[in-house]
Amino acid sequence: MRKDLEWEYADSEVTENKVKSIGLDLGFQLPQDYIDCVKINGGASVFPEEFNVGQLERCFGSLFSFDENSSEYIVKKYEIYKSFLPQGVFAIANDPAGSLVCLDYKDNIENPIVVFWEHENAWEIEVLIKEEGLTIVQAEERARENIFYVAGTFTDFLDKLHD
Repeated sequence: MRKDLEWEYADSEVTENKVKSIGLDLGFQLPQDYIDCVKINGGASVFPEEFNVGQLERCFGSLFSFDENSSEYIVKKYEIYKSFLPQGVFAIANDPAGSLVCLDYKDNIENPIVVFWEHENAWEIEVLIKEEGLTIVQAEERARENIFYVAGTFTDFLDKLHD
């Protein structure tokens, strides 16, 4: 993990077991590089904070928290966003504009890639099915239109942060 990153406003450190347990309770085996980072930097913002999604520059907000009392508690965020995110996509951080940095397990359940979920024009999957008349498969495909590749691993994502 990069040593030059400056993490601010981190929660109290949590155990690796707690992070793993919460991930598994939500249906995700979290990657070790993410666990190593979030157990000491949960809830924190980072500098440098910029990263690219294709040709667009985005800004990292903060990692979601593993503190049950935080408004950024990862379980609460999961409950809020799960109806918008395609299957296998797990939100781990936000950006200041309401979009999300996520782990995407679609193609590799053991080594998820990092993706950016753009909230603009995102629809709840159930709404797409009920009101738009889409099948589950079509609704999932539509939801994936808001998912953009960022990095092959969480470590690679951190390596892409810049001024």
